[in-house]
Amino acid sequence: MTEPLFTIPLWADLLGVGLGGIQGAMFASGFQGQRRLDWLGVAIIGVMIGMGGGLIRDLLLGLPPATLHSNWYLITAAGAALLGMLLAGVFNRLNGFIVGLDALVIGMFGAFGTSKAIGLGVPAVPAVFIGVCAAVGGGVLRDVLMGLPVAIMHVGSLYAVAAGVGCTFLVVAHGLGMNITLAAVLCIVITAIIRVLAVIFDLSLPEQRRLHRRKVATETGMIPIVKP
Repeated sequence: MTEPLFTIPLWADLLGVGLGGIQGAMFASGFQGQRRLDWLGVAIIGVMIGMGGGLIRDLLLGLPPATLHSNWYLITAAGAALLGMLLAGVFNRLNGFIVGLDALVIGMFGAFGTSKAIGLGVPAVPAVFIGVCAAVGGGVLRDVLMGLPVAIMHVGSLYAVAAGVGCTFLVVAHGLGMNITLAAVLCIVITAIIRVLAVIFDLSLPEQRRLHRRKVATETGMIPIVKP
């Protein structure tokens, strides 16, 4: 793997890590009962959300994790997690803020992952795959640590779909000659819009069904029912 032709600015990477840390801490601080967490637990979840996408991105690209090359990543993720925990009560009353933050984080990690892959000469389809993994990776790690069903595997989640559309746009736009920075910004916007609209209008992919169930339903629907 050669040196990348595109480098993610440190401030932009830290912004994504910080927003992810806030989001993760707000998520973790909302648990009660047996799943309630102490300050350390909330901080760990926040750090995992903030840094997980970047770690997965760099591992897939065969690079040393960028998040371990600077003190600021851990400091930013931990500080953002504590901020998210302390202000969770305020933020949780602002549902629109939470949805928007979630969508923005997905878009940023997807755009950064795809852009970095393109800069390293990765082909289009794998570049999109890496971007999507970076976008949803932190959430997957969070669910695994919390012992929860992985959100992207269930009906009602368009995380991966939104990220996939945004990352695909980035690859296509860059292939057509658009500046990669502008394409990445538009990727973030497109991903965020799709995610927000999915939440507002309760959109989801069709639920998996066994094929023979539809056949049985069709056949039994033709059987006349005799009322007594």
